[in-house]
Amino acid sequence: MHTSAPAALRCLLLLVLVRFCLSQSTSISFIQPANCSGAQYYSSARFSCNSCSSGVRSSDGLSCACPSGFAVSDLGSPQVTCSPCQSNEIVSVDQRACLACDSSRCNCDSSEVAEENLINKTYKCVSCTGGTRPNAAGDQCELCPPTYSSTCSCPSSQESGGLCLPIPKQDLTSVTLWESLYLFASYAVCMDNHNVTACQVLTNMVIMNVFSSSSKAYELYNSISSSNPFLPPVIYSTVTQLGTTAPNNLSYQRNAKMQFRLVRYDVRGNFLGWETLKGGTLQICPSTQNTLDAAFKFGTFYNLTCSLQVADLYQKTLEPIFYEIFVIYTSTSGNTMLWPVPVWNANIKGTGGTLGSRALRRFFLVDGMSYRQLNLSSAPTYVTIATSLTLSVYLPLSPTSSEPPFQLTVQYERLSMQATVQVSFAVTYTQNQGTYKQDMDIALGVLGSLAALLAILETSSWLRRSGQQYIGVLVIVKFLAFLSGTLANTFFLVAYGISIYWLIAFKGQTSLVSVTLPPAGGQVETYFIIFLSVAFSLKALELIHLLVSQLTYNIFLIDWEKPKEKIPSNAQGKSNVSFWRTILVANEWNEIQAHRKLSPLLQLFMVLLLLEVVGLKNIATKDLNLDLNPAAGSYQAPMSIILRFGMSASMWLAVGIVQVLFFIFIYERFFEDKIKQFVDLCSLSNVSVFILTHKCYGYYIHGRSVHGQADVSMETMLDNLRKEEENLCPLRGLEPGSELQTFEVLLSERVREQYEKIMQPLLEAPRNLKGGNEKNPMIQQRIKTYYTINRFLSCFLDHVFKDMDYMVKDKLFLESVLDIEFQQPIEKSIFYSDDRYRFSRTLFYSNELVLLLFDTLLFCVIDLGTQNFVLATILTFVVQMFVKILRSEIGKKNLSMQTMVEENFLI
Repeated sequence: MHTSAPAALRCLLLLVLVRFCLSQSTSISFIQPANCSGAQYYSSARFSCNSCSSGVRSSDGLSCACPSGFAVSDLGSPQVTCSPCQSNEIVSVDQRACLACDSSRCNCDSSEVAEENLINKTYKCVSCTGGTRPNAAGDQCELCPPTYSSTCSCPSSQESGGLCLPIPKQDLTSVTLWESLYLFASYAVCMDNHNVTACQVLTNMVIMNVFSSSSKAYELYNSISSSNPFLPPVIYSTVTQLGTTAPNNLSYQRNAKMQFRLVRYDVRGNFLGWETLKGGTLQICPSTQNTLDAAFKFGTFYNLTCSLQVADLYQKTLEPIFYEIFVIYTSTSGNTMLWPVPVWNANIKGTGGTLGSRALRRFFLVDGMSYRQLNLSSAPTYVTIATSLTLSVYLPLSPTSSEPPFQLTVQYERLSMQATVQVSFAVTYTQNQGTYKQDMDIALGVLGSLAALLAILETSSWLRRSGQQYIGVLVIVKFLAFLSGTLANTFFLVAYGISIYWLIAFKGQTSLVSVTLPPAGGQVETYFIIFLSVAFSLKALELIHLLVSQLTYNIFLIDWEKPKEKIPSNAQGKSNVSFWRTILVANEWNEIQAHRKLSPLLQLFMVLLLLEVVGLKNIATKDLNLDLNPAAGSYQAPMSIILRFGMSASMWLAVGIVQVLFFIFIYERFFEDKIKQFVDLCSLSNVSVFILTHKCYGYYIHGRSVHGQADVSMETMLDNLRKEEENLCPLRGLEPGSELQTFEVLLSERVREQYEKIMQPLLEAPRNLKGGNEKNPMIQQRIKTYYTINRFLSCFLDHVFKDMDYMVKDKLFLESVLDIEFQQPIEKSIFYSDDRYRFSRTLFYSNELVLLLFDTLLFCVIDLGTQNFVLATILTFVVQMFVKILRSEIGKKNLSMQTMVEENFLI
């Protein structure tokens, strides 16, 4: 109990003390150093202003200091002790002691330094002699600068950049701040003292003048370039030197990495060392390393473009870095050698002046130094940026001409700090294109002559078949129409030949690369685009001519069916023969109007599948890769329009030819042949087809039934077919003992005149009469005309008219090849045997080449304009459907009989 009482008392006292302390306020006044007066300092411990017991406030305001003429005693406390010096004394440099002045002179001249004796507490002035001068602190002598006189003096007109120039400075009012400070100084020191750094600075200033072909820097550089061995050779003396100095053994394998070395200098002329050129060294645009490295894969056309902020580029490169680029190679003796790559400044190239036609060896990417105004530490008003760098490779690499194997073209722009700039880096390949242009001209001349000759033959054939005696406007129009078709094929062959040549010559290189694609916008590519455009335009005209020609065809269906009952004498112009057989044949004819040997929809699907899904489009890139499915993240070279056309046209033609061959040799033989089926349908329907494509020329399909009647029961029809199968009835041919049912017809003038005379009422009758009122006199006239022409043609084919007879013969071989008839039908018409069903020329079926080439050109032209195979497929399909519908409508107008029926009975 007694021992615990003092402890309890202590606890009670401690509790009272704590409560007392907590009752005091912890808040303080907010005082800053600026709130303190000149006789106060700011306490960083108490955050308050305290008065200086001696002296005044220091410059930072956090302690006290002694005024001038006082020695200070300072142990680190904010409070100091100040002791005044006498009138013949001066405060030491460390301000800790008062020193007695020698001879009562306490101020030294500009050529003297102060000497302090802290032991004896004395101060005296000592003169600097022997080529020395006081240092900046004035406490010791230093040697004069090497360019100053022995007395360390320099006239103000010769002082520049901390140097004393041997001659007065020139007028530099038109130069930049950087040049005004260092241009003439670097020139003078480089010239007289051979200072390497000064020579580099002068060279850099030549390169910094990217918008002037005759700058002051180049003028000074050029004045000493021939006599100063320490001045960097940054300018090529002659243009021919570019190619003739190139090494002889430069060569690269396919997709090999081009070896370049860079040497770097800063703006002050310091050598920064050698560097291997990698993907991102000169490319400002950010990208993956694989993409950046693809620029130097030999044979790959490269282009990387992006938009960046000028301020960001400046912050990354506050002072310009200068580069020289070299090709590294191994000489024949095995030594590692360097060849400097010439650099063309695109801003002044070809503009005249001293630098307009000369190549350089040095360049930079970003210059934020030239346009600083106030001082070299201020931000620039403008920044000069290399917005476009293009490395051009000229093949073959061996120096066969004045063209250098490598050259770099740099395009600069001066932009404000707030601007956005588009920068790019590209690698292109070129070679001499002279012989290729000559080859194209020769091919076009030879094929064009053949095309004109073929057009003349076609026009001559048309003249004979149309019975034209004189050459008029229509003949000229026809010649131009035929010429457009033949020339379209010529231009297509030349353009396709160009694309296939480059596809094989460029992509087929397996070892050393010596062939490259024609340059974009060059002569070969320009001619290629012209040839392709002309081919498409002329092929479109040929298709239009085909449709217009087919619109003028005259087709008549001859009904051989005999009436089962005798027609009364008062029912002239009427017949009790069933008309539905003729309607059936006409309907089938319309169905095969747009029948083709290939499926347009399957064609589009397969071409799109091969190009997009299989990846054959990737072969058309401007590189030497043949990867159909490039790896993700790899660089995709731009497409070549020549290779792209070659690949897409090849796929279109290949798929089309395969379809046509499959259709002819497999599908038509083993499944369905609609052309032969139509001929068979005519025989079963007892209906013949008479087609006039020209005035005196056409085709005849003999459909007369060997059984005499076609409007019979099913049992009779089956029995008739069985008899034909067992050869128990005559053959279906026009002539006895022949199976040939198709013929080319060359009518005599007398037959044609009689045909037109009979058809005249039908042609002159209005075609807009609707309704089936059989009492309408106009309709009666048309029906009567139909029966009259049917009887006339039937009698003509049965040799009834002796003065309008015909003979059947075979064409001569040359007539078949040239598609022209040498013999004119004077007395008799001529029926040429046609076992190849040439009447299908009136359909799309035998015009497959025209349609295939038109579709090919249409697809390729749309793709080259849009660079999109999917869009080209869609638009091509739309045009195909339009042409198909248009052809079907034209077919309906050709049938005289069917048109009459539709307009007067069925509508």
